[in-house]
Amino acid sequence: MSRVLNERIESIEKIAKSIYRMTVKSEYISANARPGQFANVKCSEGINALLRRPISICDVDKDRGTFDIVFQIKGIGTEYLSQKRVGSEVDLIGPLGSPFHISEEYKRIAVVGGGIGIFPLLYLLKEMKEADKSAFLGFRSSDYVVMTEEFESASDRLSISTDDGSMGYKGIITDLLAEDIADRGFDIIYTCGPMPMIRKVKDMAQKAGIKCQVSLEQRMGCGIGACLVCACKTGKPDNWEYSHVCKDGPVFWSDEVVLDD
Repeated sequence: MSRVLNERIESIEKIAKSIYRMTVKSEYISANARPGQFANVKCSEGINALLRRPISICDVDKDRGTFDIVFQIKGIGTEYLSQKRVGSEVDLIGPLGSPFHISEEYKRIAVVGGGIGIFPLLYLLKEMKEADKSAFLGFRSSDYVVMTEEFESASDRLSISTDDGSMGYKGIITDLLAEDIADRGFDIIYTCGPMPMIRKVKDMAQKAGIKCQVSLEQRMGCGIGACLVCACKTGKPDNWEYSHVCKDGPVFWSDEVVLDD
């Protein structure tokens, strides 16, 4: 169950071009958050107050009672958030949303992330301790490549691509997934990132007969399902209804969500 909380910022650092990592002290969220869930963060106060920003929970340290969020500056709200200081408090609601499905039956897993969509996948990898884990991460360029050491530590093998070839494979990350998808015999694929990438992963998993979960990135208003800002289509292409990414997602089974072009 989510709560409205005012929690202390333990650290904040710039880890790549326009990308920041914030560690927040929260006994409640660290004890209750599951991979795939998010926090709805109030970025500023007073006359500058804006709609909260949904930010995925990237990592949790239960022993320290902390959790990490990583965000990219994309507008005035995240700009304000990046300017917060250690020791100050951040107003947030969490943990929110449906998590990834984790099961001991998944012996071989793959996570496929693009850009800022990689962040919820780190916590997932860390929680699936017994599985054989392959991580596929795609970025625009080396300027935006982040957290490779942590993903390498949390997985058994790590593949990286950049659009311009400045690091790793030159091209899209699904090219590398295609090379491994038959050889590895994955039990499930988890993906989060740009919609074209998610569509491609969904299609590849379907053709290979592999289970797949997608985490959708969407603008939100309330974060609790009371508004329609984050509506998405669920069901079948010819028989669908609207669901809420914030409440019914952000994680969906790939065959239950309609991803329009």
